This record gives sequence, C-alpha cells and structure tokens, in this order.
Amino acid sequence: MSQRLRPVSPIWVAGRPQHGEEEFFVSHPYDDSPVGATSWATAGQVEAAVAAATGAAAESAALPAHVRAEALEHVRRRLDEEAETTAELITAESGKPIAWARVEVDRAVSTFRWAAEEARRFTGDVQRLDTDPNAEGRMALVRRFARGPVLGITPFNFPLNLVAHKMAPAIAAGCPVVLKPAPATPLSALHLGALLSETELPAGMVSVLPVPNERAGQLVEDPRLPVVSFTGSARVGARIRRVVPEKHVVLELGGNAAALVTADYPDRDWAAERIAMFGNYQAGQSCIAVQRVFIEAGAYADMARRITDRVRALVSGDPTDPACKVGPMISAEAAERVESWIGEAVEGGAKVLCGGGPRKGASLEPTVLTDVRADARVLREEVFGPVLVLRSVRDFEAGLDAINDSRYGLQAGVFTESLPQAMRAHRELEVGGVVIGDVPSFRADQMPYGGVKASGVGREGVRSTMDDYTVERVLILPDTL
Repeated sequence: MSQRLRPVSPIWVAGRPQHGEEEFFVSHPYDDSPVGATSWATAGQVEAAVAAATGAAAESAALPAHVRAEALEHVRRRLDEEAETTAELITAESGKPIAWARVEVDRAVSTFRWAAEEARRFTGDVQRLDTDPNAEGRMALVRRFARGPVLGITPFNFPLNLVAHKMAPAIAAGCPVVLKPAPATPLSALHLGALLSETELPAGMVSVLPVPNERAGQLVEDPRLPVVSFTGSARVGARIRRVVPEKHVVLELGGNAAALVTADYPDRDWAAERIAMFGNYQAGQSCIAVQRVFIEAGAYADMARRITDRVRALVSGDPTDPACKVGPMISAEAAERVESWIGEAVEGGAKVLCGGGPRKGASLEPTVLTDVRADARVLREEVFGPVLVLRSVRDFEAGLDAINDSRYGLQAGVFTESLPQAMRAHRELEVGGVVIGDVPSFRADQMPYGGVKASGVGREGVRSTMDDYTVERVLILPDTL
C-alpha cells in the first residue's frame, strides 16, 4: 500500500510552531510504511509551554465568552472544510478504516460545535436563601471559575476526537491546555494545534507536545498544572491518582464492555449485527467495544449463530478501502498480545466459533469464543482487540450479575423492549452508562461519559468536562442591592 509521506509536522509550544532536536517517523500500522514525521519536545520546550500556560491562566479565565466561542467555531469550520484529508491522516497514523476515520472527524466537528455553544451558555445560578429564618434578606450567586492549566494526555485509538474532548472544553471553560498525544499517533493532535494557532486565543493557552511516555511523569507531577485529564490504561490511571492526590484528576480508563440479549428481544438480526460490528470496530481498540456478550439461555444457540455469521462477513484488510470495517491493531506487538490471550483461552477449553487464525503483522482475524473459563484474561481483563466472548445466562437477573462481575464499569448495552427491565438495568448495573436496545459502544459527544470502579473518575462530554475543569464558588449577597 503506497502512502504519501507528509512534511515534518511542527510541534506547538504556546501556540507557535517549533521543532525539537530529535525527529521521529510515524508509521502506518497496516504495512509499517512511514506516513509522516514530527519531533519530540525538548525539556526546554516543555518548560516553555508549561510556563506560558501558567502565565496565560488569568488572561484565559477572563476571556469573554464570545472570544472563546469564536475560536472553537473556527476550528469546527476548518475541520469541516478539511474533513477528508483529516480522515486520511487518522487512517494513516492509526490504521483505522477510512469509513470509521470519517465518523471520527464528524464527531470532532460536533465536539467543537458543542464546546462553542457551551462557552456561550456557561453561566451561574441564583439561589434564594430565605428558606430558613437566619438567611432572610440574602441570596446566593453560584458561578464556576477555571481551576487553571490542564494537562491532557490522550491515547492512540481516537487520535482526533479524544484530543478534541480534552482541548475544546478547556478552551470553553477558560483553561490553558498542554496536550500530550499518544506517541504512536501525534499527527492528528498537531493538526488541531495548527488550526487553533489560527485563532485569537492567547498564545500560551494551547500547546501540543509529543513527549515519550517515560517523560510524561514530569508533566503529571508539575504543580503548575493543577488539572490532569488522562485517557488510557487502568494501570497508568491508578498510578496518576497515587502520585498526585492533591490535583484534580479526571480519568477515563477503559473496561471490558458487556451486552445482554434477552430471550424475548424481537429483532435478533439487529442485535447480532450491532454486536458483531461493535465488537470489532476500531479492531476492538475502543474502551466501549463489545467484549462480553451474555445471552439468555432460550436465545443462546440462535444468537450465537447469528453473531458468528455476521462476524465472518465483516470486511477486513486495507484500511484505505471504503468497504473495510476491521483494520489492523495499532502495532504487531499489540496484536501478538491479543493472539496470546486467545491461545490461553483455547488451551483452557474455549471453543473458537470463528477467527482465531494466526496474525499477519498488526492484523488479527475477528474472533468469537465460547465456553471460556471464568478466569480467562479474554473475559476478566480488557482485551482491546477484535475478540467477542459469548456466554449463556439463566435469566435477566443472572445477566445483570454477570455484567457486574468485573472490576470495570464503563458502559453496558441491554437488548430489551421491557421498560421495567430497562429501569432495573439502570438502577442495578455498576457502570457509567446503560444503553437500551443497542451495544455499549454508543456515545454522543455531549452526554456525560465515564465509568466507575477501575474504569475511572470524572466525566467527559463537553459540559461535564467543563464542570471538571472548573470549581464552584458562591457569592452571598443581600437581596436589597
């Protein structure tokens, strides 16, 4: 597969393009061909970015809402204008099929649009206080104020939209942001940095710094960055919480998302199609990709056949092919890990319903397993690869218990048309979101999004992130003013 090698992308230090001393190539996961290059930020450039963010904090917090909103609108317009070339960039650096890359660009456009709107309506509340005798004659004005500079750390699987979810709410809330993209996929984040440099925001308000993961700890621990927003592994997230307990930390740490199919759900074709597709989209490299599938016993044999047939029909291969739905994983090492987990499950007695063949570089066949032991890693941990595990459950209650039998709790999907079952799932499932009649992979970019247990703390979704990036402050006034 031929690729057009792009010019060396500058890094963005306090809104200005610079180059570090050490350049590195970004390679296409499908065939390992170089698709672009940038440079690692030097220690001096990191210091300059953090100092500039600190220096710009007061000015950023005081920016009028219309200035913040117009900057965000500018990025929305420019992303919309460059949608196809941006999607091609996402595919080139992440291996994401172009069809899914286009969806990601559309979502990033929406994220910046929502942020522009929220910047304009991010206001306070007035509370009456004369509900008690000792507060007669007083009222309270409750407003939110920026906590200060934000450190955003993003993963490789959504190299544009997850960057947008760190940067856009920070700008909308008046917080400078220092963004560290994933080393495997820095180009999309640097592209956003270029678009933001075209705005009238204070220079120190935005920096995008490729930094090796082993140097990220210095940024996390820097006291001048009071907010840390991290999306990535539970192991790293837990370490961040231990290292900086005094900071405000927002963590989106993934999961092993489950879907439950009830025996009387009428549209089994829909359920099978959605489970098959969203167990394998992003090559399974999404924290809400379907991993565990629990099916009531009366529907198990039929649903297992339907799901397996649809997984077999998924088109995989060259991610630049518009028909491709399952591309490569981010690296051969990542694919090798998932391949080994499948092998462990099979050695423990699991049955392969489809897939399971040897990997080719970073590409792995979409795989469906059943009869998996309860302690198998493909069931207990986050696979983050194209693997579905099917299990039969006795009834609805047993299905809810099976979903909750996990150290993770991000989102769950329940295929039911029963309102009482939907309300019970909402009440009892230990997750951040319950999706009725669909897979757990659904996400709207304006909704509160996040998890419980090992899946993290805090919420993304533009307004929810703005709340996390700001602190509530009360002004008590006499009501006679």
